[in-house]
Amino acid sequence: MKNLIYLLLFAISWPSLAARQFDIEVILFKRNIAPEQVSESWPDSQKPINLKGAIDFGDTARLQARGIRKMPSSQFQLNSQYNKLKQHAGFTPLAHFGWRQGDLSRAAAPRIHFTAGDDFSAQFLPDGSLKSAQSSEPIDESFNDGFAEESLTDNDNIEQEAQSLRELDGTLRVYVQHFLFTEANFALREPSRREVIIGAEPLDPMEGSIEPEGNVQIGHLQEVKKQVKVEEFLKAYQFEQQRKMRSGETHYLDHPLMGMVIQIRRIDG
Repeated sequence: MKNLIYLLLFAISWPSLAARQFDIEVILFKRNIAPEQVSESWPDSQKPINLKGAIDFGDTARLQARGIRKMPSSQFQLNSQYNKLKQHAGFTPLAHFGWRQGDLSRAAAPRIHFTAGDDFSAQFLPDGSLKSAQSSEPIDESFNDGFAEESLTDNDNIEQEAQSLRELDGTLRVYVQHFLFTEANFALREPSRREVIIGAEPLDPMEGSIEPEGNVQIGHLQEVKKQVKVEEFLKAYQFEQQRKMRSGETHYLDHPLMGMVIQIRRIDG
């Protein structure tokens, strides 16, 4: 009977003993290049990032409830890569962060919401259109350019992030399905310009009348001229990729305007 009790206790504790843990470390950066210099067609409007069900990286309580704990910067192992990007004239690092999670399936692993970079909410509306001078608000300088261990640690900061319009905005999910998989879905926002038709103005009426064949008379024809103005707006460039990985590998996910460096490390013991 005693042996049976020990066996039952071991069976109960076995899943926790067998569960693997992973450290995920990520660097997000942008290229210092104007979008018009890239030989790609960029639509002026993109579908907004789907944040339904995503957990903000600043919401420590919800993350911990899903078995996810943020990594302190003292445990980062990609500092040399970050510094190289920072020192290179062609790149600007936007965020460096990490977390630890268990052996989660795709259904169990949450999408984590991240924001970084400049906040454009003082100049632009959420749809990207320019705010009027009367509705402009002072720029909030309380945000850091990247993620540090102390970033977004309370509900006030989480609420501010939800109201902001950050340069980089999106979600990241890491899960296990035989292999490790990374799903990244981000939008990089940059001020841009576009032509907008604001109305139509007729030209001067044509003098006289025209008599085609028959007795029908056509007169005072008017040619309509389109009026076009150039306006500033906040344009979003989508970055959406999935990558299969192995533990310990460092992967680079590329995009003409931005990129991501990610390393997933299995924690033994």
